[in-house]
Amino acid sequence: MLSLLLSLLMQTAPTGQDWPQWLGPQRDGIWRETGIIDKFPEGGPKLVWKQPLGAGYTGPAVAMGKVYVCDRYLKPTETKPKSDFDRQKRQGTESILCLDAATGKEIWKYTYECAYDISYSAGPRCTPIVHQGKVYCLGAVGDLFCLDAEKGTVLWEKHFPKQYGLKSPLWGWSASPLIDGDKLICIVGGKDSVAIAFNKDTGSEIWKSLTAAEPGYCPPVIYTLAGTRQLIIWHPEAVNGLNPETGEVYWSVPFKIQSALSIPMPRQLPGDRLFITAFYNGPMMLQVKAASPPTAEIIWKGKSNSEVRTDGLHSIMPTPIIVDDYIYGICSHGQLRCLKAATGERVWETFQATGVKRQERWANAFLVRHEESKNFFIFNEKGDLIIARLSPKGYEEISKAHLIDPTQVAMGRDIVWTHPAFAYRCVFVRNDKEIACYSLAK
Repeated sequence: MLSLLLSLLMQTAPTGQDWPQWLGPQRDGIWRETGIIDKFPEGGPKLVWKQPLGAGYTGPAVAMGKVYVCDRYLKPTETKPKSDFDRQKRQGTESILCLDAATGKEIWKYTYECAYDISYSAGPRCTPIVHQGKVYCLGAVGDLFCLDAEKGTVLWEKHFPKQYGLKSPLWGWSASPLIDGDKLICIVGGKDSVAIAFNKDTGSEIWKSLTAAEPGYCPPVIYTLAGTRQLIIWHPEAVNGLNPETGEVYWSVPFKIQSALSIPMPRQLPGDRLFITAFYNGPMMLQVKAASPPTAEIIWKGKSNSEVRTDGLHSIMPTPIIVDDYIYGICSHGQLRCLKAATGERVWETFQATGVKRQERWANAFLVRHEESKNFFIFNEKGDLIIARLSPKGYEEISKAHLIDPTQVAMGRDIVWTHPAFAYRCVFVRNDKEIACYSLAK
């Protein structure tokens, strides 16, 4: 009996590495688990479970054998906006859900009233972050919660519009928070408070820094550049390097972004370089130099400020991946592109990864690289997961499987715009109706 019980537990208990935050354990879009398939079996990967879910763009976080995800429901008296750009206030609720990673069964759910006054108002955007028994979630209109990860009880909360006198950004609060030591670092907004470090256990302010007309949508990240740990904050007026302990601004490089669309997270390259890409304004490479404090300057910059006539990489949402001094990312109209990091010169492009046949505005796919196999796992807006090889020689598609149906319409296309999580040798994907787990184990 004991042997049988242990056998059953081993079959159902999730094993492997967590995916506890935006872009994974190290916030870099690299999946480091072993024992992962190189090609999908006939008929696609095995479905482990599927559960109903409300609307939202929030990607799941997976940790401690649980899945954390956020969704939204409109009040029954409200109607869905006819245009995604409609900012008329609509009443509804946001929820934070905790599911069993092995079965999808709901463990707890925390729901709160939440009126939206933002464009693309399907639901929350930010990936939860799980750390030391707590889960942190930032809603689309600035509701920040710290909850007990096991019980779902609220430990502390903040409400950015009320406490900082802010109006919701056009596309809502979208920058997934960052844990660093005892700090939870958030993109907030307003005078001297674009970035705020809260005590992760109490919610009290540790420091606040930077002023900009709009906070933007770019997740904060910490890199060691020129021998110094630096918090990189990219808001729509500049790229900034800060002291993560104090919020002191080490350096700031002006980069005025059209429509405040600072979204993809900056990426570090060898040689103390930093790559940034914007939808309208294109790419830029910075060089960070050792000094007291450190400084930064532009190495090269794209020549086009057009979303259509693009010369480099004009990403709207996806964060690019950098391998061996080549940059791989999704451009403004659905082109997966490869650039030379040294110059920004385009090496090749393809529409195959996003699944569109020609240029389509904001056609999208999210890239994650598997460390052991060197394969890319690409989840596109059609709900397809692709295994591919990317190199300076071009795009090589190995395998493709349809995992989940698009449930929204954007730019006249059916789309799903949510970043998956890769954990426990599985992939976790969601749309506006359900969340599903598929095995990717060999």
